[in-house]
Amino acid sequence: MNKSTAFNRGRGLHGQLLHHLGQLIVSGDLGADGPLVSVEMGEHFGVSRTVLREALRVLEAKGLISARPNVGTRVQPMSDWNLLDPDIIAWRATSSQGNTQHRELSELRCMIEPFAARLAASRQPEELYQELAAAVTVMDRALRRSDRFVFARADAEFHAAVVRASVNRTLEHLSGIVSDGLDSTVGSTQGCQPSQSSLEHHSIVVQAISRRDGAGAEAAMCELLADWAEVTIPGQQA
Repeated sequence: MNKSTAFNRGRGLHGQLLHHLGQLIVSGDLGADGPLVSVEMGEHFGVSRTVLREALRVLEAKGLISARPNVGTRVQPMSDWNLLDPDIIAWRATSSQGNTQHRELSELRCMIEPFAARLAASRQPEELYQELAAAVTVMDRALRRSDRFVFARADAEFHAAVVRASVNRTLEHLSGIVSDGLDSTVGSTQGCQPSQSSLEHHSIVVQAISRRDGAGAEAAMCELLADWAEVTIPGQQA
């Protein structure tokens, strides 16, 4: 730490300090050279010990740092970080780890949604079929108009409906974190690109669900997401 950092206090000093420290830790710019000394940090950032202590407490809860007697406060290895914490996701997204995180979250999505489609096909086929068919219709119209925004919004509603219909609240919560994390990645979007291929993949998922074909729905969702991954996961393109 070589320079004093000025904060926009109108946005909340604690929140800004937390955000700044989190970014520094995730980027590797803070903590690699030894223990974090509260007095020095407080002077460097121009904040009170109370504000700094609260920020460090939150960072410790996220697994980024640890504070121990006779050892001091130190940055923890990434293996200890809560990588699904929304703040850590946001900090990694704007760091050199952004592409890696996007790939990891994309791969996690490709694990979650096919299984959700299998569950959904056996639990809410009639109600879900109507909702998904309507989304595909909107996507078809958007594709004809070359409206990427409407296409992406209908796509997001489609996938959210599938996960919601799995009637697995833990799965739905995890999927929501992954979706939000992908949306926060700089220079990327979770939504698939408007194309006839994408539209056809979505239609196949709908057809499998309408038949109560869990295995077919799972396989179709795998194909859909594989098509999506070729465009959105860094380094995935052939």
